[in-house]
Amino acid sequence: MTVFVLHCLDKPASLDLRLANREAHLAYVGGFKAHLKLGGPMLNEAGEMAGSMLIVEFDDIEQVRAFSANDPYAKAGLFQRVDITAFKPTLGGFAS
Repeated sequence: MTVFVLHCLDKPASLDLRLANREAHLAYVGGFKAHLKLGGPMLNEAGEMAGSMLIVEFDDIEQVRAFSANDPYAKAGLFQRVDITAFKPTLGGFAS
């Protein structure tokens, strides 16, 4: 298994779209508890949700891409950009 970081930036002025899909998003990611290490919304300067950051563990990047593409937020067109990067935890609670 490999650890990956998903950095998802919302489109500008899309808080209503995020809120409309939040329950479906939380239910979706809740189905991946075995893969999810850490996650939550990123906040803008006003303290409003403006993106998502997830740390997940999957066998390969293709599985992460599929996970990301099927997220209700992605399907709703919320994200301006999604970056997926392999990550090697060396410090803190996820270090191996």
